[in-house]
Amino acid sequence: MSEYLELALLPFQLPFMQYAFIITLMIAVPMAMLSCLLVLKGWSLMGDAVSHAVLPGVVIAYIVNIPFSIGAFIAGMICALGTGFLKENSRIKEDTVLGIVFSGMFGLGLVLYVKVQSDVHLDHILFGDMLGVSVADVIQTGLIALAATLFLAILRKDLLVHTFDPQHAKAIGLPVRILHYGLLAVLSLTVVGALQAIGIILSVAMLVAPGAIAFLVTRRFSEMLIAAVCVALFSTTLGIWLSFLIDSAPAPTIVLIMSGIFILAFLRTTIKARKTSATATA
Repeated sequence: MSEYLELALLPFQLPFMQYAFIITLMIAVPMAMLSCLLVLKGWSLMGDAVSHAVLPGVVIAYIVNIPFSIGAFIAGMICALGTGFLKENSRIKEDTVLGIVFSGMFGLGLVLYVKVQSDVHLDHILFGDMLGVSVADVIQTGLIALAATLFLAILRKDLLVHTFDPQHAKAIGLPVRILHYGLLAVLSLTVVGALQAIGIILSVAMLVAPGAIAFLVTRRFSEMLIAAVCVALFSTTLGIWLSFLIDSAPAPTIVLIMSGIFILAFLRTTIKARKTSATATA
C-alpha cells in the first residue's frame, strides 16, 4: 500500500511536475472565467480563431528575435480587430468571418514555420510543453493570469450586461467599445499565457469546456464563474497527475477529463429535465 501511495504522491514532489501544476493552474483561472463570457455571448469560435491566429506571430517573433509572447499577442489582436472590421463593413456573418480569418492566419503560420525551419518544435507551439517550463515562463504566465483575472473580476457585471444586450449597455452609459476591445485584448493575452502550458490547439478546449459545463449546471452568472473555475482547476490537477501515472501527454489528458465532465453534466441535466417534465405532466 505504501508503494502505491508513494507513486501517487511522486508527481507532486518532482520539480518539473510542480512547475507544470503551477503554470497550468494559474492560466486555468482566467481561461475558465473567459469561457463563461464566450459561451454566453456565442463567441466560442472567437477563442478558436485567436488561438490559431497566434501561430504566425510566434514564427515572425522568432525571425526578428523578439519574445514569442509579443508576436503572439500582436497576431491575436490583429485577428480579433480584423474580424470586427470585416463584420462591421460587410454582409458576411461573424462566424463565417472568424472561419476565414483564423484558417488564413493559421495557414500563414504553417507556411512561415516550414520556410523558416526554426529551432522551436511545432509540437511545442501547437500542444504546449508544460513539462519543460522554466521559472521565467511561470512568472510571465503568472503576471498575465493575474492581469486577466483582475480585469474579468472587476468588470464582470459590466461585461455581463454587454454580453447579453450591447444596446442596453450603451443606453445606460457603459463604455461599450472599451468593454468590447478590452475583452478581445484579454482573450488574446490569455491565449499568449496558455501558449507555453497547453499550446495553441488545446487552449480552445480550455476556453470553451469549463463555461459550457458550468452553463449546464448553474442558473446565475456568479455561480457559473465559480463552477467553471472549479472545473478547470480540478481537470487540470487530475489531468497532469494522471498523465504522469499513465505516461501520456498532460494537455490532451486534461481535455479528455473536461470532455468526460461535460458528458456527465449533460446527462445529469437531461435526466433532471425529463423528471421535471414527467412530474409536471402527472
